[in-house]
Amino acid sequence: MDYIKSPMGIEKRSFEIIGEEMGECNFPERELSIVKRVIHTTGDFQYKDILYIREGAVDSALELLKKGVTIYTDTNMAAAGINKKALAKLNCKVECFVSRSEIADIAKEKEITRSMAAVEKAVEEGVEFFVFGNAPTALYKLKELTLAGKAKPKFIVGAPVGFVGAADSKEEIEKLDVPMITIRGRKGGSNIAAAIVNALMYMITR
Repeated sequence: MDYIKSPMGIEKRSFEIIGEEMGECNFPERELSIVKRVIHTTGDFQYKDILYIREGAVDSALELLKKGVTIYTDTNMAAAGINKKALAKLNCKVECFVSRSEIADIAKEKEITRSMAAVEKAVEEGVEFFVFGNAPTALYKLKELTLAGKAKPKFIVGAPVGFVGAADSKEEIEKLDVPMITIRGRKGGSNIAAAIVNALMYMITR
């Protein structure tokens, strides 16, 4: 039986198929590589229509990554999906505070979600690069903290998935004058958030 065995060969052929099947697309080359990476992760071509990349967002993200930024993620799943070799090459690190016992205590005391408490912690730590793939409440909290002048995000990936708050939270975060990439509507997920970060890092490391 003849089939592709090389991991790089499989990825190369996958991206060729995506290019053949996705049809006309108005994204510039770098932005297109992000769209293709998300489609590769999901097998879903609808993402070319619902992935929003703000003008200048790619440049802003790359500038931060080249400096060795701390990347905050709202889930351990998103953190796990971000390529560790690329992170190491760029001297970047990923933080996810949501499972820490102190965060659970704060959330219980304030009667908020752990994701919201984790964002507060990230802001206290001076994080500027935020990645959301699961929690709409975390996205709302980041907007609140930004409008209050407490948070100063320089780049946001907004990709929460779900039926309660996911679409609305992304609409709200887009009202901020911050470089960002979002997945509009109900779709999204931690794997997609990680794929977007990987696509950005690969622009530098590959």
